[in-house]
This record gives sequence, structure tokens and C-alpha cells, in this order.
Amino acid sequence: MTTTASATPRTALLRWQFDLTWSLFEYHLERLEPEDFLREPGPLCWTVRRSPEGTWVPDWADTEPDPVPVPTIAWLTWHIGWWWSVTLDHARGHTPRERTDITWPGEGRATVEWLRGLRLDWLAVLDDLTDADLDTTAPFPWPDDPAFTKAHMLAWVNAELMKNAAEIGQLRLLRAAS
Repeated sequence: MTTTASATPRTALLRWQFDLTWSLFEYHLERLEPEDFLREPGPLCWTVRRSPEGTWVPDWADTEPDPVPVPTIAWLTWHIGWWWSVTLDHARGHTPRERTDITWPGEGRATVEWLRGLRLDWLAVLDDLTDADLDTTAPFPWPDDPAFTKAHMLAWVNAELMKNAAEIGQLRLLRAAS
């Protein structure tokens, strides 16, 4: 795992943690098969579905249902693409896109390459940060918390990515073992 030569101790630690998380995720990305994406793991699940226009639309509820549906790999990869795209918008100072503006590319290589592209975009953000930047307030994902800094946002990305990678890995392993 590498860090940039200009990285400061705090940014270097967050970058190292991200690289570790990504390497664990990459293990599963390399092994995903097209049939993994839309496989429904149970009777109550969230996935992405074709709209009449042909785009993929994720299942969604503004209030989390109880019980929580089990997501498909398709839904999880869309979810990563959504939160990461919006986080990148915030980190770059751009107007964040709406959830409905984030379109899933489809099962297979297109989605894997989309996620790898988001990783490269994120690395560019990480490589430009200083320790002073880490102490500034971050508006996402908790805009009402003035104590939430960019350091918190970076740590959240690492944690969220690790959680989603583990979920995808488990679903992939279950399909491969069945």
C-alpha cells in the first residue's frame, strides 16, 4: 500500500486505511460474475430494476423499512456509486447530485469499472488534502453536525466502503457456494 510523498501523518493514515479497504474489496471485484449482481438472496430484498426507459432504478424507501430488505450486489454497487459520487461532489465543492441522478451501469464489467473510476477520483481528492484541510467542516453525510470534519468524512468513506465490500463479498461467496 502506498501513500504520496507529500502526505502528512494524518492524511497518510487515512490513505493507508483506504488502500487496505480497497485491496480487500478488489479481491471480490475481480471475482464477480454477471450472474452475481441481480441474484436475489431472499424473498425480501432490494435490487435495481429496469425502468420503462431502460435505465436501472434502485429500490428505495425514504424511511428504512422494518425488517430491512437484504440488498443484491446490484443494489450495493449502486449504493456505493451513489454515496461516493455525492461525497466526491462535496469534497470538490460541487453541487451534490441527487440520489436519482446516480445511474447504475448494469451487471458485470461496466459496474466494476465504474467503481474503479470512483476510486481514482477519490485518490485524487485524498492526494490534495493537507492536515489543515482535515480540520475543516464537512457538509456530508451529516450536514447538521458542525463538529463533523473532513477527517471524519474520510474515515466514514473508509468505514462505509469496508461495510459494503464485506456485504458484496458475502453475497458473492454464498452464490459461489450454492
